[in-house]
Amino acid sequence: MNGRKTQREAQVAQSAAGVVLREAGEADLDAAAGLFRGYLDFYEVQVEDPDRPRAFLAERLKAGDSFVLLADVPGAGTVGFTQVYRTFSSLSMRPAWVLNDLYVAPSGRRTGAGRALLREVLRRAREAGVSGVQLETAYDNHIAQGLYEAEGFVREEFHMYFHDLSEAV
Repeated sequence: MNGRKTQREAQVAQSAAGVVLREAGEADLDAAAGLFRGYLDFYEVQVEDPDRPRAFLAERLKAGDSFVLLADVPGAGTVGFTQVYRTFSSLSMRPAWVLNDLYVAPSGRRTGAGRALLREVLRRAREAGVSGVQLETAYDNHIAQGLYEAEGFVREEFHMYFHDLSEAV
């Protein structure tokens, strides 16, 4: 053996808490879409087409726009996911990542799945040499904020602005 991991071995990681992580592929779309729907429900996003979350994830994965990690907990199944978009930082003139989505279903909470997903994103980011990982969460999502801060994320002083163009489409 040359000491290098196979591609599949590199895609699967296990945390100290027994949470098994894997990068989602086409075969994982149903499980990922179920978690994505839970995430959308959590943020009270109304989705008219029930197939749209799965189609959206399939489009992102096929185009290589993002990668999705899934968390499996023994005895509970696939309980969490995160979706990361690759982008660039003009200020550092290097690649950067946006951790856009992180969700753990109620059955997987307090198992370490969220922390394991977050740590794996950070591990991969370091390995990829990105300048940093950015994320946002709701102002009242104090549990997630506590996790992010415990893992080294710092609240920035920049003002976030958003111009909703969904009505124009």
